[in-house]
Parts: sequence; structure tokens; C-alpha cells
Amino acid sequence: MESTNNEIAHEFRFFRVYKDGRVEKFEWTQNQKIPPSDDPITGVQSKDVVISTEPSISARIFLPKILDPTQKLPLLFYIHGGGFCFESAFSPLYHNHLILLASKANAIAVSIEYGLFPERPMPACYEDSWAGLQWVASHVNGNGTESWLNEYADFNRVFIGGDSGGGNVSHTLAVRVGSVGLPGIKVVGLILVHPFFGGMEDDQMWLYMCPTNGGSEDPRLKPPQEDLAKLGCERVLIIFAEKDHLRGVGECYYKELKNSGWVGTVEVVEHEGEGHVFHLMKPDCEKAVDLVNKFASFINQQE
Repeated sequence: MESTNNEIAHEFRFFRVYKDGRVEKFEWTQNQKIPPSDDPITGVQSKDVVISTEPSISARIFLPKILDPTQKLPLLFYIHGGGFCFESAFSPLYHNHLILLASKANAIAVSIEYGLFPERPMPACYEDSWAGLQWVASHVNGNGTESWLNEYADFNRVFIGGDSGGGNVSHTLAVRVGSVGLPGIKVVGLILVHPFFGGMEDDQMWLYMCPTNGGSEDPRLKPPQEDLAKLGCERVLIIFAEKDHLRGVGECYYKELKNSGWVGTVEVVEHEGEGHVFHLMKPDCEKAVDLVNKFASFINQQE
């Protein structure tokens, strides 16, 4: 029996599946989490909020140093990467990255903590993120549950962004905004950093994590032109890394978007010689600083 239990049925980039149905994530995917804090260097404050208890959805909110209490700030709704099965809005990597983004862009950032496979298979990541964006929208009249959003957020300057798998989820949110709307909120821009889309070997992993998938042409995996045409924003920024294994599928997304009939503007930035999410691994390097600067300038670009 022991040998049967340890027979491997599938082995993917982030985990393996045994024939008895057990899922084992690789050790390097284990999440470390740190509490919110006030950053002494940038003056960015952070706090955690509960959005839903059933299912469990929360977020970490980042507030930049307030110089003028009467000034409303743009809001970034951020979805972390991690292959839909690891990482966290509360990990040191993303906590520190969001501090940089909030400080440099002078924006409030809401970093969503969504359900991960296998505890919560897809579509949890998509539905939790949409619920989080709707929670943000519940503050448009200034009487929501979170005072930072009530007091400081400019809901006419909302941006959705994420990296890797979070870029994929970000795209789906922009499609939903364009399809069903989000009353009181204007999503100005979508920012995709090294985004994941279908068209490579990891498709099988995505299909396994999403039991209700629509096959290799599932619109979340391979966005059709009709979805791209109704992105609910005016501008898109796509950030590539030359040596990223997802570079090719990101380029396909860019070309499909340009040919879809979508009426907005799309901007592309590429960092030569760098790999996937290099900016998280070495945030002090020159190109990581440039990535944060490009992200921030896109948010503050005058329309």
C-alpha cells in the first residue's frame, strides 16, 4: 500500500499530485507572513482588514505619508502572484513591494489576500478578488467600513494591477468591470507585470487547479478578442522581462489586445537581461527601481 500511496500522478511547476489524490506543494513555495507596520523610511502605514469571513477574504491596505489631508489619492487594487497556489499579500516580498509602490505613486494600495489551491481551488482566486474590488467600491459614498478609503481614496482614479498569476486575475477583473460595471468607481488603468496566460506547458497545471475549467480555450486562460475589446479601463501598462518564461504569452496578449478593437491605449516596458519577477527578488537593483518608477508614473500620468 505504501508504494501505491507514493506513486505520482502529476508533477507541475509548483506541486505534485499523488495517485491517491494528495497534493504536495514544493518546500520552496511555503509562505512566510509578517504583520502590518509603519515604515520609518517612507512613512507608509499599513493595516489588515477582513473583507469576508465565509469565504475567508482579507487585504492589507497601504497608506502613503499624508502631506495634505484634503488631497484625495489614487487607489491601486493589487493582486499578488504565486501560481494561484502560494505567496501572500502578507509575505515580506509583497509587503515591501507594496510599500514601495504606495510611496512612489503616492497612492493607497489594497493588496488582496485571496484563496489558494488546493485548500480553495479555482475559481476562488478570481471570485475573492472580485469580492475585494466590490468591497473597495462600497466606500464610494464615504461611509464604508474602512476609514482610510472613506477619507483619502479618489474613486475616479482606481487602478488594478498584479504580477504573474496576479496579472492574469487583474485582467479578468478589468473584463468584469467592462461587462457588468462597478457603480461609483472609474477604473483608469490596468497594470500587468510579467503576466501569466495560456499557451505553454503550465496550462495543464492551471487546468488541474480549476476543476470547473472550460478547457484550453477557457477565457481566463486564453482571453478571446471579445473579452479584450471590453476591458473596463482606458489605459493598460504591460511590463515584460526579457528572460521571463512567460514573455511569449505576454507578447501574445499584447498583440491580441491591440487587434481586438479595444479603444484604450496600451504601453509596454521591457527590462533586458532579467527574469520572472526579478524586482521582487532584488528590489534594490537599478531595473527594479525603474519598474517601480514606471508603475508609479503610469498611475500619475495626466489624462
